[in-house]
Amino acid sequence: MDNEQLKELNKSILKTGTSLVGIVCTDGVVLAADRQVSAGNLVVGKDFQKIFQVRDNLLTAFTGGVADAQFLLRIAGAELKLKELKSRRLATVKESASLLSSLTFRNIRQPSMVPAIVGSLVAGIDPNGDAKLYTIEPAGAISEVKDYDANFSSGMPYILGVLERGYKKDMNVKQGTQLAVECLKASTQRDMGSGYGIDVFTLTKDGIKKVLSQEIEAVLK
Repeated sequence: MDNEQLKELNKSILKTGTSLVGIVCTDGVVLAADRQVSAGNLVVGKDFQKIFQVRDNLLTAFTGGVADAQFLLRIAGAELKLKELKSRRLATVKESASLLSSLTFRNIRQPSMVPAIVGSLVAGIDPNGDAKLYTIEPAGAISEVKDYDANFSSGMPYILGVLERGYKKDMNVKQGTQLAVECLKASTQRDMGSGYGIDVFTLTKDGIKKVLSQEIEAVLK
């Protein structure tokens, strides 16, 4: 396949859209996402949860190709379980995020007709009870989030605008949950790749909780 054919193939690949948001609070982390699955201009799913529980102490939210994300999740889950069996302890959030980062880096660099493009937010609770948030960009770079992030989701421009005005360093998870909902409301109103529902999780010393699961319905007036 020559370069021109490859360019045409890349143009024809259906792109996906998503809204993700992670917020670091004084007493934990808030992780939220919309539910819409799209392929180009076509909505192919309206009730897809984009936040996955990888291990007992770990959540991951993905943006990008659904098949790539699911494959990455299966591999990461299996690798983390093996690590836990060998070390007889839960992996820390940093260790888990580093593994996911390495898998992301490797996958996008493997020769392929259709490259794997996946960005992710990784939130978890360390053995000492501290909640942490990491972001992994689609090329595999990893960094710890100290305030908030929307990764490379299609709703990111709208989400970051809300966060810039609404985020406070001293906010708790209750306030962070309210802010996350406002972020997703903004993105689902304007971003064509986001919509149909909201899922919000909190991670604190008390564990992982799903605090909101809400549908967004279009009503004709």
